[in-house]
Amino acid sequence: MSGALRGTDLPLPVVRRGKVRDVYAVGDDRVLLVATDRVSAFDVVMAEAIPHKGAVLTQLTAWWLRRLEGVVAHHMLSADADAIVAEVPALAPHRDLLRGRAMLCVRTEVYPVECVVRGYLSGSAWKEYREAGTLAGEPLAPGLRESERFDPPRFSPATKAETGHDENIPPSKVAELLGADRASELERLAQLVYAAGRDLAAERGIIIADTKFEFGARDGRTLLIDEVLTPDSSRFWPADGYAPGRGQPSFDKQPLRDWLDAERRAGRWNGEAPAPTLPPEVVQATSLRYLDAYRRLTGAALDLATS
Repeated sequence: MSGALRGTDLPLPVVRRGKVRDVYAVGDDRVLLVATDRVSAFDVVMAEAIPHKGAVLTQLTAWWLRRLEGVVAHHMLSADADAIVAEVPALAPHRDLLRGRAMLCVRTEVYPVECVVRGYLSGSAWKEYREAGTLAGEPLAPGLRESERFDPPRFSPATKAETGHDENIPPSKVAELLGADRASELERLAQLVYAAGRDLAAERGIIIADTKFEFGARDGRTLLIDEVLTPDSSRFWPADGYAPGRGQPSFDKQPLRDWLDAERRAGRWNGEAPAPTLPPEVVQATSLRYLDAYRRLTGAALDLATS
């Protein structure tokens, strides 16, 4: 497999470096998001990167945003490297690095919550429900099974965490943080985007079990920002094998999680940084899983020459 990009060093002011994205300022009103191939699992960033992962996240987000026109306003200006370089000539020497993995966006004031929508009971929600019968401390109906469908989907926000775990919070907490009107708007928009994504993915044989969105404010408007309906921000399941009462296979970094979990159970890893060195076959399997998600959703293979 081709090489992977672990980090960037561009001639622009750095806004922040996240687990996956390097964010640069472009003047006062725009940002450049560059998705590297870094990967984390169990809140630990791996030393190895996953080839093509950053391009999958960027190009899949751009694909979704183009299809969400008319549903929600968003921050994307361009995901085309040539157009970005035309706007920011200082990036010309880095055109090849940017190709496929960079997005020029409107800069916003980011709301400090993850807007999670859960269509099914899984992940941290299932863990809490199994232990306490609640989600973010609020009771759910008794007798639910793992991977049970929520009807209607549940707005299940979380705090934002650069390191460590996000924390599930009740919707009422968003109202305390941002006011009732803003909280209502975020819930409405998150549910709209989830419904549009869920319905389109269903046509392609994929269940979007849950997903998280971020929103920001600009000139009095709320915009959808960051990544949208990707394998990193969402739980994708194959519809043809779905059955409640158990966990489901997913189109994301599950091969990586499975290998790390086996290392932890065997006592070869304590779950803290640094993570053990990933075998090449785990890196390859994880990369292929991301590429498969892209192909299934968009109907076309990712152009590997641009990633």
